[in-house]
Amino acid sequence: MPVSAAETELHGVATLLAERRVELTAHLVVQFGERIPELPRDPTLVDLLNGSAGSNLETLAHLLHGHVPVDEIQAPAAAVEYARRLAQRGTPPSALLRAYRLGQQLILRWANDEIARRVADPALALQTSHLLTETSFQYVDAVSEDVMSAYQTERERWLANRSAVQRETVEALVRGDRLDLAATETALGYRLRQHHLGLVLWTAGAETGLADSERLLARLGQRLGAAGHPLFVPRDRDTAWAWLPIGRSAEVDTAAIAEVLASDADGIRVAIGTPEAGEPGFRATHLGAAAAHGVVQLGQLDAPVVSYAEPSVRAAAMLAGDLGATRRMVARTLGDLAHDTDAAARMRETLLAFVEDRESYVATAARLHLHKNTVKYRVDRAIEARGKPIGEERLDLELALVACRWLGPEVLRAGAGVG
Repeated sequence: MPVSAAETELHGVATLLAERRVELTAHLVVQFGERIPELPRDPTLVDLLNGSAGSNLETLAHLLHGHVPVDEIQAPAAAVEYARRLAQRGTPPSALLRAYRLGQQLILRWANDEIARRVADPALALQTSHLLTETSFQYVDAVSEDVMSAYQTERERWLANRSAVQRETVEALVRGDRLDLAATETALGYRLRQHHLGLVLWTAGAETGLADSERLLARLGQRLGAAGHPLFVPRDRDTAWAWLPIGRSAEVDTAAIAEVLASDADGIRVAIGTPEAGEPGFRATHLGAAAAHGVVQLGQLDAPVVSYAEPSVRAAAMLAGDLGATRRMVARTLGDLAHDTDAAARMRETLLAFVEDRESYVATAARLHLHKNTVKYRVDRAIEARGKPIGEERLDLELALVACRWLGPEVLRAGAGVG
């Protein structure tokens, strides 16, 4: 077939692309680093990114020159290797796809500038530009599919191999076994000599899975300013243990975690421990997160995030340790207020807030967004249902209300109760 004028001009662009490949590769790598923060910045991965970008430009030049048919295009070996390394690092696949879209945008901009400079005829320049755009989209579509397939395959293999070693090592740490610190850090791919935040992540819907939980963990790490890569250890098809490396702050912004879950994590729930330091802290923060997770599971709650740092959660976790004794304490302390009804639940919620707010009707009304008279009515009815004044067995009263709030059906009595 004779070559069209547009194809001839495109061949000239391809020749120039091949000649300036090193320069253009360096430009792309700089832009990726500035505009895709999720891509690793360490020298080894940057070298691999250079190889990936350069080999993609070389292959694209061959395609634009007509040396390779479109239907025979495959991702260059360097590009596949870079995708595999990103999978091993747990880099979000969206970052890899964004690099291809950004790379295409930048190269099209450069190539169209060259076409405008080289081709005097506007109609021919437009034809050449259209041909360039169509060919580049075909290239990116074929190659991105190859690299994403390589990413997914490597991610599954990497997780399967690492997860067995990591799980065994993590279980030993949680048991408190004495382990060689350097060997343990190597096995985990995670530093123990730092501050940690332990998390338990689990899925509450059929549309989400462990891969979604792992991506959520990365987003949480970014939002909380994590000091390095998190540790993610699957436990079963729905649940994972995780640790985030954090700074020395003793506080974690639970509201920020809730915001991330609300915007990016439909169907994923998170329990968090308290920040702790070093190898003992690795265990302690996990135990707190696991206890908070246990409270939510026992109480059959659907809270997106629950924190062991909340005093009532810690109290509920201890009360869950002996459910028989807790049930008896709830029944003895609350009387008819311990029945599992909506009316009793409203009164218990109001009475607990009232007790926590130092028996202030105004403060309780503000907290629960109720009128002060509504608070007084519910508190009076709660005291009546209980059969005792607030001051009698005050500590047991507060613990019983906390148990009902968090453990729900596990400690409440069935029946009509108060109406």
